[in-house]
Amino acid sequence: MCYFLRTLSDQVIQSSPEPINSTNLLMMNPIEALQFIADPGNTSRLANLFIGIGLLSLAAWLGYLATRRVILRIILNLVKRTRATWDDQLIESKVLDKLSYIMPAWIVYAGISFVPALPSLLVQVVGQVALAWMALSVGLAVSALLTAANAIYEQDYPEAKAKPIKGYIQILQIAVLVVVVIVVTAILLDQDFTVFLGGVGAMSAVLLLVFRDTILSLVASLQIASNDMIRVGDWVEMPQFNADGDVIDVALHTVKIQNWDKTITTIPTHKFIEDSFRNWRGMQDSGGRRIKRAMYIDLNSVKFLADEEIHHLAKYEFLQHYMAEKNQELADQNSKKSTETNVIPDRRRLTNIGTFRAYVLHYLKENGRIHKDMTLLVRQLAPGSQGLPLEIYCFTSDTRWAVYEDIQSDIFDHLIAILPEFGLRVFQEPSGGDVHDLLSGQGNGPDGFKDS
Repeated sequence: MCYFLRTLSDQVIQSSPEPINSTNLLMMNPIEALQFIADPGNTSRLANLFIGIGLLSLAAWLGYLATRRVILRIILNLVKRTRATWDDQLIESKVLDKLSYIMPAWIVYAGISFVPALPSLLVQVVGQVALAWMALSVGLAVSALLTAANAIYEQDYPEAKAKPIKGYIQILQIAVLVVVVIVVTAILLDQDFTVFLGGVGAMSAVLLLVFRDTILSLVASLQIASNDMIRVGDWVEMPQFNADGDVIDVALHTVKIQNWDKTITTIPTHKFIEDSFRNWRGMQDSGGRRIKRAMYIDLNSVKFLADEEIHHLAKYEFLQHYMAEKNQELADQNSKKSTETNVIPDRRRLTNIGTFRAYVLHYLKENGRIHKDMTLLVRQLAPGSQGLPLEIYCFTSDTRWAVYEDIQSDIFDHLIAILPEFGLRVFQEPSGGDVHDLLSGQGNGPDGFKDS
């Protein structure tokens, strides 16, 4: 094809060495243009020009088809036969697709000078555009190659979650984009690209303002990676951004968190350095999840245990050892008290709230789903208007949310149900039904109170 263009160009140059002045042709009025085209000498030159342009366009199109339909398909078939996965990522990132655009641009760049009767200025412009197109294609291919490298790293390396490189890849892609813009601009303006690099240095202050967020995010990404602050899959909580869920992506500029309601919260990366946040990874890695909940006991139900109540509670499996030790301890201490008849001795006695607290502690220790190697407490908090808080502080041996909630519910279901066995009541605010039952249970007196 190029040989035919060269031959056609040589013939036209011999017959009419002067190329068509496209500028003068465009400035003609319609009548002058028609007269110019009707001239037999100009007609042949125009015909050769359009034939040359058509042949060059056909050659570029055939080169593009050969690259896409033949070369790429051969490579794709070879990739499918291999067991490696990295080459699949190259195909999915469309690295070869972007490189395929170089072929038609190269054909135009190499063959435009052979188009007969084409003005030199137009030859230069088309050549520069074709060269700029090749530079742009190479830049896009390099950017896609970096994306493929990140995908290969995340797919084949287990430490990818702990140490993501997506932020660094994006920095390199930005650098490639800047270089491509400089090179393409220099080619189109027919200038040395080092001149534009000098201009970029002079505009560094402006670039600092333009890329402020990028620079902040880069520094934040380095600190996050070096300190291992967040990983993909971490449960992160940032109330100031209404974010509470799993990290699904850590990029240069943003961190994406999928909340528990399946919404996505996007937070600038540098905010994880500037603001505080809670990462629940420590809880997940420890193997235990904390239960910290209180039961509010009605203070009016707290009392000393009678002998028959002590005898009844001593039959419970979790209290047998405790009751035996406690009764012996109290008997030893009370035997030392005064026996004078006119003095009421300050004797220690068992209480229902203390016995219930011991029962809860032994119940949790014997529960197979409570972590034995972590803190386990049953304690009283300061009493208030809602009764006496009896707080349970322990850790489940399963950190999964649903299992954790199931364990916690089972514990409090049992404790609330067994509470009356100790003569205790849970405190709760009176409801409308309680008030109605209270009034309906009173007498028929005219004032609404029970008749005496």
